[in-house]
Amino acid sequence: MNWLYDSHIHLSDAEYETDISHIINSMEILKLKACCVSVDYETSVNTLNLSKKSQNILPFIGLHPEMAQDNTSKIFEMIEKKNKEITGIGEIGLDRTYITSDDEWTVQKKVFSEQLLIAEKFQKPVSIHSRKTLDEIFEILSSFNLKGVLLHWFDGNKNQLKHAMDLGLYVSYGPLLVYANDKQALLAKSSTEQILVETDGPVKFSHCFNHKPTQIQFLPSVVYCAAKILQIPYSNLLKQLEKNSQKFLND
Repeated sequence: MNWLYDSHIHLSDAEYETDISHIINSMEILKLKACCVSVDYETSVNTLNLSKKSQNILPFIGLHPEMAQDNTSKIFEMIEKKNKEITGIGEIGLDRTYITSDDEWTVQKKVFSEQLLIAEKFQKPVSIHSRKTLDEIFEILSSFNLKGVLLHWFDGNKNQLKHAMDLGLYVSYGPLLVYANDKQALLAKSSTEQILVETDGPVKFSHCFNHKPTQIQFLPSVVYCAAKILQIPYSNLLKQLEKNSQKFLND
């Protein structure tokens, strides 16, 4: 039986705190692994602590673009010190939604580049937030030699998708596949060797899962939808996703 990887989930979020033991047990039973991403220093600490409770929780440490104006020294020092315990760097990236000036945009790009440099140094995969900033991210990525790059919750256009495929990047799709025609169209044009799946939990989705905080146990439903869109058997897609995930993680 193949392992199914949630390529982007925030298990260190307070939403999951009371249920984490049940979630960990379910992951073992259902053969699920989680790339548990962080957004700041506090969630990074929580993520590392969670990873000690289960080998199926793969810790990603980083500063989300919303937090790029914060002090970066503590989290960068943590990555340097704990790099052997860390699976990857994330959630990092760019997002103009969180800035109010050109100076803040400059800082956000600087913090993103610094984290990419760390990922390059320790040969860690990265999970990237790229809302409406894909072209800028493509340009910045060209300066680095990275092992595995995921554009999480890919929301670019078809030309940007082709560029990502040509660069050998991974793109992930989540519960929006259940009802979003634009995401279904993008998936259909993605290389099956470069796709991953995610929940981005605990995000709530308005048209599926009863608007409840997303659980990692929902992931097989995402794969089922993806298999229907790609017109391939569920079992075949499951095998391909495991292979893709392991390659992304440099396993």
